[in-house]
Amino acid sequence: MKLNLSDNLFGFEQPDTTGQRVFRKMFELFIVVASCNLAWKWGIYTLRISDVVLPLGVARYVDIAFMHGNSLPIWNAGLITILLVIGFAGLSGFGRWSYSVTFGLLIFQYAARFSLGEIPHSANLVGLGLLGYALGRITFPDSLSGNRFAVGFSYLFVGLSYTFAAWSKLIASGIFWPDGRHLWMWINEKAVDEIARSGFVELNFVQEWALSSIGLATVFLLFGLITEFFAFLVWFKRFRYPVILAIIGLHMGIWMTMDILFTLSVWELAILGLPWAYLIDRFLNRNQESNPPGPPILN
Repeated sequence: MKLNLSDNLFGFEQPDTTGQRVFRKMFELFIVVASCNLAWKWGIYTLRISDVVLPLGVARYVDIAFMHGNSLPIWNAGLITILLVIGFAGLSGFGRWSYSVTFGLLIFQYAARFSLGEIPHSANLVGLGLLGYALGRITFPDSLSGNRFAVGFSYLFVGLSYTFAAWSKLIASGIFWPDGRHLWMWINEKAVDEIARSGFVELNFVQEWALSSIGLATVFLLFGLITEFFAFLVWFKRFRYPVILAIIGLHMGIWMTMDILFTLSVWELAILGLPWAYLIDRFLNRNQESNPPGPPILN
């Protein structure tokens, strides 16, 4: 196994293939569409906010009140959309900086939207993906190296984010964090929220399994903790796909037990976690073998 992180994450010196180019463009398109979706979603919601209750993020250093009580969030979302299109089209000149400007504008959109309380982390992977493309465009002179850097940057922070999440749990709660009674408490808390919202609650089969046995509930949490702890292995190609699939399984487990699903994160992991480049190249090679070129034309 190669332990060189640069080779495993970025592969700057490796030969390029059609499959790799399609995969990188597919991932970039996802980041662009997801960022655009978040910009409009946050912008529309911000129109309902009149005051800053709790300044978080960039709002701790810049008064974000100018984003409230007017249509600026919508104009910002429109500008973000235009810049994303320019960046994806790869236009020369300003296009090199469009993702960087977009990232800055999106940070303000994010802080304005979540000025009422706790900032969530459901969009973090998308934001880091956009940051990777921003850094890649302004750091590398050619688009190939910049795009390879952007994809590797996302792999790097997938590993860091989930591994640090495991460390945070262990630091805060110790080795007894994966105690099945914790999962029981969280399921019941979500049930109370659902009763308050709709008047009744109906547990699914996974929740019933977890509540039927403290041992099984502990296994669920232990699987999640171990998956997060070893998430850094996505940095290495040999372990990348099974580890990302395990992380997706972790998200599915959170969804089934606590009805919390980070949809954009799961989609991003699905793009990063399957060998798209290999599958595309294999399909193209098989198609060429089944359709060999005809005999040369003699003049």
